[in-house]
Amino acid sequence: MLLCLRIGLAVIAFASSADDAAAACRKVMHLTQAYAVCSFDPAASDIRVYHRGRDGLPYAGFENLARDLRQEGQYLEFAMNGGMYEADLTSVGLLVIDGVERKPIDRDKGWGNFYLKPNGVFFLRGDRAGVMETEAYVAAATKPDFATQSGPMLVIDGALHPAFLPQSDSLQIRNGVGVAQDGKAVFAISLEPVRFHDFATLFRDRLGCANALFLDGSISSLFAPTLNRYDNTHPLGPIIAVTKKGPGP
Repeated sequence: MLLCLRIGLAVIAFASSADDAAAACRKVMHLTQAYAVCSFDPAASDIRVYHRGRDGLPYAGFENLARDLRQEGQYLEFAMNGGMYEADLTSVGLLVIDGVERKPIDRDKGWGNFYLKPNGVFFLRGDRAGVMETEAYVAAATKPDFATQSGPMLVIDGALHPAFLPQSDSLQIRNGVGVAQDGKAVFAISLEPVRFHDFATLFRDRLGCANALFLDGSISSLFAPTLNRYDNTHPLGPIIAVTKKGPGP
């Protein structure tokens, strides 16, 4: 099954995109730990948040999303799980797709990483990407084209989340997103278990992101053909993806 998935999705990511994708994705070492990092300019790349397919059901994974995109003449260049979700794959917090709010922002208190305040929002508006702490996002009255809420924030205006401990023994595979000084959206996933503190310093100190947001932990998934990643282990809720137009008939 995994072999079929790899072959099918590899065909979707055809050769004309190889150079661009290779330049976008790379392996990065930080504090002796390895990460896969992919960066995209929202002014030049089609970055979107996806959730439900043509059948009205959550995509649940990259293969179903890729199949739907092909029917629209698009192909998948990159994808990553895009925020926390409930058992029925609906988002825990804010979800905006094509300018339509599918679920409102969650400002409540609760248990778990999502509610380790401050949490935040990754959003896209026009040719700009942003990551903002939730209360700042609400105060700014942002009207995004796409948005997904998750938590906790990793980096807030250059400062690490105050709850992160440099010597924490909580080690997990983790993925997140930040925005670099040049405006690029920067996505990272650890290739080995890491603590929150080290993951946050990756974004701030290595990737130059003044604001960065944790997306999830144990279900962290990546579609990046140039890094030979076609993850298909866990069902997914929201998905952040980069697409390009396919060849004509």
